Amino acid sequence: MKKSYFIWLSIYCVVWVFTYLEFQASLTEIQLVCICLFLAILFILPIFADKPNWQTILFSVQALTTIGIFYPIDHVLNPYIIVIHLLIIAEAVFYLSQKKSFIVIGVQFVSILFIMIEATLPTSTLIWYGIIDVLVVIALLHYQKVHKHEIELGKKNDALLDEYRKMKRQLMVEEELARMDERNMIGREIHDSVGHKLTALLMQFEAFRLSARAQDIEKITNLKELTEQSLEETRKAVKSFKQEEIGGLQGIIRLIRKLEVESFMKVHFSVKHGAFAAPLTGEQSFAIYRAVQEALTNIMKHSATREAQVMFEAPGGSIFRFEVINRVIPNSFYQEGYGLKAMRDRLEKVGGSLEVIQDEEQFSVRGTIQLIERSVAYD
Repeated sequence: MKKSYFIWLSIYCVVWVFTYLEFQASLTEIQLVCICLFLAILFILPIFADKPNWQTILFSVQALTTIGIFYPIDHVLNPYIIVIHLLIIAEAVFYLSQKKSFIVIGVQFVSILFIMIEATLPTSTLIWYGIIDVLVVIALLHYQKVHKHEIELGKKNDALLDEYRKMKRQLMVEEELARMDERNMIGREIHDSVGHKLTALLMQFEAFRLSARAQDIEKITNLKELTEQSLEETRKAVKSFKQEEIGGLQGIIRLIRKLEVESFMKVHFSVKHGAFAAPLTGEQSFAIYRAVQEALTNIMKHSATREAQVMFEAPGGSIFRFEVINRVIPNSFYQEGYGLKAMRDRLEKVGGSLEVIQDEEQFSVRGTIQLIERSVAYD
């Protein structure tokens, strides 16, 4: 809106310079008043950018002011009146709907017809001016129709692109969960199969050592030590699987950053108090990701600003806390809908809770999850 307004303003400035030079006599008081009103409307139009009814009225008033500005003194017509009228029509077609454009066009035709009749122009000249106006109006209305169609196609394309991005993010999350489940399954298999068998083998070696002959004790001791080393390596392998499982926070931040880039939002991240080392399970990581994603989506849909703060922390290592904050319009209100309810249910399933706070300055979504210290132990 701002860019197009300055383009129209520049065109008007150029045309009005030549229009003023065309006046043969000094301006009358009525002409000065009408010119001031015309230019005042030109400068206040951006205030009513979201009010098409008021824009229609202002464009129509501009058309009527041209009668006082270009009223033919001594039956002399200023030719730049045609340019001014076509500019008003073009601007109305650019900003307004087709129905409201016709209202402005009707007022324009009445105004210019009155001026041309007062100028006592020949019939042939009136016909040529009429043909030019009709052709220009037809062209402008065709442009309006094509432009509106392009806008609708752009909205549909944006909707499809947004849906594609959501599906792509969902696929990435599901792939990450599948990898986590696979690592957990492998870890359990190693624990239940190899770990238990090595432990049983150690017990058998110890029992055999107690009853073995003296010359076999050294060999049995070596085999027992080898088995103990194998068991320790197995424990380390299982522990590494568990550590990969709890390292999901980095993936959450990466996915949120991707959302920030795609949605042109400005997100301030704050990670503190051991949040990176928090022992989150795959389900907890997924629940946190979904909660933050839903909060950011709500900001994009309902907030007056596209700026938010996201904070992760794990104070004391006993809980993990996240918070999404954005500024709100004073005296605004919210109603907890499906998104917030689903967010709360998802967090409660993984041992967490959700708190929604709103005051005069900001809207805050705060989630807390209880952490459980996990260690690798064998029966």
